[in-house]
Amino acid sequence: MSEEKTEETKSEKLRLGGMALRNGLLVHGPTHWAAAVRTKAGAIEVASGRKPRVKGRVESVPGARGVVKLGEAMLVIPLVKRRLPAAQLPFQNPQILAAMGGAALAGSLLRRRVSGLRGEAMLAAVSIAPSLLALRGGDLAAYHGVEHKAIAAYEQDDADARDAAKEHDRCGSHLMAPMLASNVAGTALLKALVEKPTAAHGAALSLASIGLAVEVFTWSERHHDSAAARALRVPGHELQRVLGTREPTDEQLEVGRAALEEILRAEGAAA
Repeated sequence: MSEEKTEETKSEKLRLGGMALRNGLLVHGPTHWAAAVRTKAGAIEVASGRKPRVKGRVESVPGARGVVKLGEAMLVIPLVKRRLPAAQLPFQNPQILAAMGGAALAGSLLRRRVSGLRGEAMLAAVSIAPSLLALRGGDLAAYHGVEHKAIAAYEQDDADARDAAKEHDRCGSHLMAPMLASNVAGTALLKALVEKPTAAHGAALSLASIGLAVEVFTWSERHHDSAAARALRVPGHELQRVLGTREPTDEQLEVGRAALEEILRAEGAAA
């Protein structure tokens, strides 16, 4: 195959994203979503549908567009549960729900008792504790690895996802460092400017932090080979390597292949 043909093939690849489920994989395409899960009986079930879309000028507004895109991704989750009841969501577990409640309580206490950057850093650490707990139990980390391997194999035209890395440059973990940093810095600035910040101030700051993190993520992808982009990806890659992903089994990779085949079918693309 000529170099021109290779580049043409790569340019035709769909931009895919995903989310690991406790028993499978959800994949996002440009216009559709697809999910595959392993049921308790051992069978693989798949479903797909069109993604909800927010249209308008907000799509071109820096900061706001990132929040909108993440919101669209969240709107897919109830659609998945309705079309695929066997799907087990990442936080669909009593222990994780209890951890989320504990983190909320701990965060409330920290806000009242610990001030300054130290308090904000502790609050940020507490806020991600439920996510880390979810990844350490069950098969979620393995299916996170399936997500990365399946998408990478598709992008590289590799029929065997086992050969792909379980870490990926477009993983949402790369949002964590800029989001936490902007939240900590923004909270410190807010407290310096506003005597008694309200819940509305906090919500606005959280949205701004998400928007900024997505813009940093997008910039890093556009400048993929730059030294700055590589440095920005280090925390996310380490989080994936150490905590976020685990090498999946062949049976779990089979679920990933089913999800990939379904998203390509739904998008009308050739595998």
